[in-house]
Amino acid sequence: MKWIHQRGVLNFMEMTDFSLELREQLNELAIAEPPEVEDCLTSPEGTKKYLIKLDSGSMIEMVIIPEKKRLTLCISSQAGCALQCTFCATGAQGFERNLTPNEIIGQLWIANFYQQPSQQISNVVFMGMGEPLLNVIPVLSSISIMQHQNAYGLSKRRITLSTSGIVPEIKKLASRTDVSLAISLHAANNKLRDEIVPINKKYPLEQLIQSCKDYLINQSKRKTITIEYILIDGVNDSLEHAKQLVAVLRGLSCKVNLIPFNPFDGCNYLRSKEKVIQDFKDHLIGKGLITTLRITRGDAIDGACGQLVGKLTKSIKAKTSSKNINIVNTS
Repeated sequence: MKWIHQRGVLNFMEMTDFSLELREQLNELAIAEPPEVEDCLTSPEGTKKYLIKLDSGSMIEMVIIPEKKRLTLCISSQAGCALQCTFCATGAQGFERNLTPNEIIGQLWIANFYQQPSQQISNVVFMGMGEPLLNVIPVLSSISIMQHQNAYGLSKRRITLSTSGIVPEIKKLASRTDVSLAISLHAANNKLRDEIVPINKKYPLEQLIQSCKDYLINQSKRKTITIEYILIDGVNDSLEHAKQLVAVLRGLSCKVNLIPFNPFDGCNYLRSKEKVIQDFKDHLIGKGLITTLRITRGDAIDGACGQLVGKLTKSIKAKTSSKNINIVNTS
């Protein structure tokens, strides 16, 4: 584990404190190989977005976000997503498959060792492609490696698992892991959330918020849950929506992370106006909610999850369509 996850060495023959006989046996029995980096884009502020190709041919994305005191990796747990949230570029592409534990932890390996980066990842957030709690066993397996002292040694406070609200899995989560929990909420009434986060039809807000309260009760050292709220112009950003959010979160120990919407091709939503965002934030703070506004990063490199995969898919389809047209014209 130390050779692979702390030193970045994948060639068993280079693990020189093993006997030659053991290294030769390992060469015959196993391979240590990360997923393939298809492309890497860097934005002016230093955010890096990786397009990664899996053995199956599926594409996923991960994003490295530099901040003053930390380097955060936004990691994917599925290729595509089945939840079809209307504001999400990944959901618009549909679901392909779950990632294996090695494909998940392989993203962290790439972030730490691909092209010899100068800084190691300090925080991991499961906020990339996919719904982590619909692929819970591989996700928890990869988290155990992230936390292991012989691997990356990340503390529970430095790993955040974000879910759109798979209530049965949230209920079981406290007995399985102690990492930070984030809820991808985005609406504070069931009618609107049914529309933009369709899983709400199965697990409505009342069940979701109660499962969050229960999670905190069973995590004696966990003080808050993060509530993620993407602000979409004219959809969920009014003062009335802010009042509904305050009411829904009453009694839940949480902090709210407001996120300006990142537009993508094929979606008619727009980012909320700056004054609307500020008014929304001010109302939450005025009602006693700890509220932060996420700094927009990566716009220049299609920072919203799924945008690179979406563009690649469209490009491939366009080329295929063009070839088909040429064949028809030729015949």
